[in-house]
Amino acid sequence: MSSQPKKLSFIASTAPEAQSGLEELVRLYGNISPAEADVIVALGGDGFMLQALHDTMNTDKRVYGMNCGSVGFLMNDYRANGLHERVAEAVENEFHPLKMTTRNEDGSTSAALAINEVYLFRQSYQAAKLKVEIDGHVRLEELICDGLMIATPAGSTAYNLSAHGPILPLEAPLLAMTPVSAFRPRRWRGALLPNRVCVDIEILEPEKRPVNAVADNAEVKSVLHVRVAQSTDLTARILSDPDHSWSDRILAEQFNN
Repeated sequence: MSSQPKKLSFIASTAPEAQSGLEELVRLYGNISPAEADVIVALGGDGFMLQALHDTMNTDKRVYGMNCGSVGFLMNDYRANGLHERVAEAVENEFHPLKMTTRNEDGSTSAALAINEVYLFRQSYQAAKLKVEIDGHVRLEELICDGLMIATPAGSTAYNLSAHGPILPLEAPLLAMTPVSAFRPRRWRGALLPNRVCVDIEILEPEKRPVNAVADNAEVKSVLHVRVAQSTDLTARILSDPDHSWSDRILAEQFNN
């Protein structure tokens, strides 16, 4: 990277700790608008970091997060001193989000992007009933479950891990398809998919078994059909400290108790 200090813009969540950090960093380094900055410094937790990555998609802005929230897997440690040096030495990772396209019960369609995962879940006491196609081939005629997600490597340590899905190395060209409380097929525990595939999910018996779909924090209610594919023309960029890179974090997560 260039030895010239990067122009930094500071943004923060509404959490008191993040607001306190914002005041300290602006006092030390000043602040400019995100449009003028080389690097966006995001203060908060993982949810705020995801929003910052969505907001900077395809802008060539790098996002450097510092943890001022309750969950900070995506974030670097908060330290006020030496920030220009930390940013200059940071490791960059690029991500192509998943694009979720839905056809809905009210006749509308919608589209949303996911850096972590696309997730379908039952809306009522009735289990969801889903038909799953991959690249036009039916792989599951009928999956009865509480939910189904498709997670990126970046999102594999989030909800996917809580649902006992596999952790994916950041560099792996894979997606994790993970069910939540699968009832039938009883022994199906999910699949690893190449990240180039297109997944189509049809909701069966939607009147009796309504289903919602979520791409990160964008939720669509009462979907009839969901298509998920990687959007290779969109890119988010994140910076992490070299002694605590995303690749290292994901590797370490596989050996945690």
